[in-house]
Amino acid sequence: MKTSIRLILAATVLAVGLPLHAATLTAEQQAVHVLNRLGYGPKPGDIERVTQMGVQRYIESQLHPESIPYPEALAARLAGLEKANARAGDLVGEYAQLQMQKRDDDDSVREKRRLAQQRIARETAEARLLRAIDSPRQLEEVMVDFWFNHFNVFSGKGIDRALIASYERDAIRPNALGSFRNLLRATAHHPAMLFYLDNFQSTANGFVPRGQRGNPNPKVRGLNENYARELMELHTLGVDAGYTQKDVTELARMLTGWTFDQRRLVTMNETFYFDAKRHDNGTKNWLGVEVQPRGQQEGEMALDVLAAHPSTARHISYQLAQYFVSDTPPATLVESMTKTWRQTGGDIRSVLKTLFESEEFMAADTVGAKFKTPYQFVISAVRASGTPVLNIGPIVNTLNQLGMPLYGCVTPDGYKNTQDAWLAPDSLSRRITFATSLASGRTGISMPQSELQMAATMASSAPPGMAATTAPGAPMMSAPVSAAAMAAVKNAKPLDPATLQAALGEAISKRTADIVAQNAGELRAAMLLGSPDFMLH
Repeated sequence: MKTSIRLILAATVLAVGLPLHAATLTAEQQAVHVLNRLGYGPKPGDIERVTQMGVQRYIESQLHPESIPYPEALAARLAGLEKANARAGDLVGEYAQLQMQKRDDDDSVREKRRLAQQRIARETAEARLLRAIDSPRQLEEVMVDFWFNHFNVFSGKGIDRALIASYERDAIRPNALGSFRNLLRATAHHPAMLFYLDNFQSTANGFVPRGQRGNPNPKVRGLNENYARELMELHTLGVDAGYTQKDVTELARMLTGWTFDQRRLVTMNETFYFDAKRHDNGTKNWLGVEVQPRGQQEGEMALDVLAAHPSTARHISYQLAQYFVSDTPPATLVESMTKTWRQTGGDIRSVLKTLFESEEFMAADTVGAKFKTPYQFVISAVRASGTPVLNIGPIVNTLNQLGMPLYGCVTPDGYKNTQDAWLAPDSLSRRITFATSLASGRTGISMPQSELQMAATMASSAPPGMAATTAPGAPMMSAPVSAAAMAAVKNAKPLDPATLQAALGEAISKRTADIVAQNAGELRAAMLLGSPDFMLH
């Protein structure tokens, strides 16, 4: 098996980047294209369904996910995730209690704390992954991932471990296809962002907290510019928009007092609090405009200006075109999307509609122009396999190993979606190993486990080279596995290559299909999932 992995890897390294499409797209190729770009690739039967309903009708339905019902089984599983559905305040309260026990040396207390923290991480990850794999609202899931990266928050930073579920559920998801201004406000007001980029402790210079007055060494917090800088550089205008360091400082002054009170968060689930005492009440000069003192309204006005700014329209239109079309998107497409953005006041659905209706999006040379991120690769492989997911542990661990841990990007710029960021021999080798494991049926994702066991380590269920690793702050899915469970994995049935190839349809070129057909049956499914055709989309 090791030899087969190396052979597949060699073929992939040589072939990735070669054109794999015809000059014009067939109806099936169009269906494959929209399934790959508006979602995470086809599940068995999806290509036929989209071909029959028509690509344009499919796109329109995806732009209105509220019209697509969840499957009952998925809805029931999501409803059963207590921690993923809990209020932000409840999880923060639980987290605070666990932290208070940190100095307790009692083994049982330490184990209780570990399991509680692990359960929060597991259920948060499970809610995201189950939707990505099984939700028919695929564009909604793609946009949740896109916007989470755009407004990235690192789950490994302190209290954000308890806030990530709420941040994605309450700030990102409801606004993923709506008004950008509403999305911007939701992220700016959420305690996860306020804590991650330190604005929760930003105050007017010279502010002394109550109880510290008269203290010869008071704890003076002072101005923190982290959020103001990323708000302009990453979230809205872009780094080349022409603003200055003084503009960053002035915006940070306008946002002083934007915080949350942990006690009020826990007792009343109040996720945002404006503390007027911490606010800098001086006059500011921001982006060439004099801003008079107006408390919280200074920050709200700033969000209005940033959301409506022409540089924001262009910056985010470019990022969307890069995500959905190519690493270097056509200038004409970006310009068209920017125009729609400005005409609609930043209506995300309208901008995406312009993108999907463009000639550039459905052009033949757009097919296969994007290299899948680790997240896209793993989710699309599981979807194509049709394997029922009862255990997300191996998926989470694989993402860790591939360098893209879920909620684990430390820096505020989020994960990249370009080929240069992810195409490397070591990464390809790990992808091939996962493809081989999934094809053999031995990943363990269809193996149910108890609450205490959680998810099996990849070391227990995968081929050599896939030992479990966990990035800082990423959900860790590792626990002992029973002998019966391991036996179930060992005796698992491999994927049927013919069924898999049918599910992927014309996503697999004739050239690749011919190469796969020349190999032994037990290798064919792994070769399909590890092929250049599948790595690209």
